Amino acid sequence: MVRETHATQDGEAAESVRRCLVTGERRPKAALVRCVVDPAGRVVPDVAARLPGRGLWLCASRDVVNTACARNLFSRAARARVEVPADLADTIERLLLNRCLDLLGLARRAGQVVAGFEKVKAALRNSAPGVLLAAGDGAPGGRDKVRALAPQATLLDHFSGAELGSALGRDHTVHAVVAPGRLAEALILEAGRLAGFRPPARDAWTGDVRTGEAGTGDAPSHADRAMENATGYVTD
Repeated sequence: MVRETHATQDGEAAESVRRCLVTGERRPKAALVRCVVDPAGRVVPDVAARLPGRGLWLCASRDVVNTACARNLFSRAARARVEVPADLADTIERLLLNRCLDLLGLARRAGQVVAGFEKVKAALRNSAPGVLLAAGDGAPGGRDKVRALAPQATLLDHFSGAELGSALGRDHTVHAVVAPGRLAEALILEAGRLAGFRPPARDAWTGDVRTGEAGTGDAPSHADRAMENATGYVTD
């Protein structure tokens, strides 16, 4: 029985990792970007890892995606001639950005977000944050002041003030904080993938979140589970 249990665990661990087409690195699925070939022979990004078909996995990096396109690696992996859109890396960035903003919107609707400089400062004095958010186009001085109140917290500054505002139901947002929990953890994970396509305004990360390796890579992803558990919302 013990041997069977270990075999099952080893099998599950093997299922949770994939090899990048370009670098050959084996990483958790949640840290990679999956693509598939649609019935018309076009490469389609599947950042939620839910589309049918054989997955073509890449490290979450603009350079890696562009290399795969330039070296015709999608056709080699698919063992067939496939059409690769010229804007594949830009499309992946947009999809990952939308996942991040969707998670932030869910956190807002769940009452887990505080926005505004003074409110964020007050929240940080009262409790530890799940994640700090600072608009990448905001003033560095204000960001540094907020950062000083929680120096060990993860700070995400990949988003513009307009993008943060759109997710939070405001015209513009410079500072926000998400309470600890599954949504904050999922946001960090997704932002780790986004960082490969849209670097943070300032390298203010903590831990291993830049590569997304904080997650287990199990399907569905941690981000998907957080979305579903929060409101029943499911990404496609």
